[in-house]
Amino acid sequence: MARLLSSVSDERKRLLLGVGLALVTVFMTATIAAVGKHLSGMGVHVSTIVVAQYAISFLLTLPGLLRSGLGSLHTQRPAMHLLRGLGGVVCFYCYFIALSKISLLEATLLRNSAPLMVPLLIFLTLRERVPKRSLLPLVVGFAGVILVLRPGFSVLTIWHLVGLFAGIGLAVSMISTRLLASTEPGSRILFYYFAISLAVSIPFFLWQGGEVPPEAYGWLLYMGVVMYLCFVLYTWAYRLVSASALSPTSYFGVVFGGLLDWLVWHLVPDRLTVIGISLVILGGVLVVSGRDSAKT
Repeated sequence: MARLLSSVSDERKRLLLGVGLALVTVFMTATIAAVGKHLSGMGVHVSTIVVAQYAISFLLTLPGLLRSGLGSLHTQRPAMHLLRGLGGVVCFYCYFIALSKISLLEATLLRNSAPLMVPLLIFLTLRERVPKRSLLPLVVGFAGVILVLRPGFSVLTIWHLVGLFAGIGLAVSMISTRLLASTEPGSRILFYYFAISLAVSIPFFLWQGGEVPPEAYGWLLYMGVVMYLCFVLYTWAYRLVSASALSPTSYFGVVFGGLLDWLVWHLVPDRLTVIGISLVILGGVLVVSGRDSAKT
């Protein structure tokens, strides 16, 4: 009995630690978004923001590469790494563009609609049928997205749709990461992600980057370092807790985004937006719960 209680206690500790790390990561990600919105207000181009965070994160992966050697980069799945990198670039470009035009809360919500996109993208690309248990959560979640976008209402802008494309890019990245994780170690996935994303981002930076105000360099450094730490912390969290248990924590990013919107930009969401956010969170949690129960 004591041994059983000990194992339960250890499992609970792993759960609390894993969820705690995930929540810290989500909060740090929200601060990255807030800094990106602030930099856009300073006139820093989105391409500069994206290339800076990828360049800094890529440099931080190099010490680990030196320790493990170039042989650790050998992969049989270059196309899948390329797909993940492209999905990430689309996500961040669209996300930071949306952040410069709409509220932090709305942009974060639309980006975090990614778990709702995953079953549909899997159906379209891999021809895997959407489980019946996921249909109602998907309807609930997308009803929330529609309430936030409000098509036909005067508040709908092209920038809301750009934010939605950030969610699609993130969903592509999530699916490709899941497929890569079956054969590739985390360090290799991380290296190729930053390397490919940086390579794709540099031409856009050279074309559109423009001048960077001296006061922006510290913020850009913050974004790159914190983004790398987020990936590291989330990897640790996944080693402790299942993906299905961690996925709902991503929706706290919407809460943190709303708080930062209120504290920094003094923006308060209206009633329809709050209802829409609640439906998206509910739909995403139900989708994840459905997958988890199907495995048990």
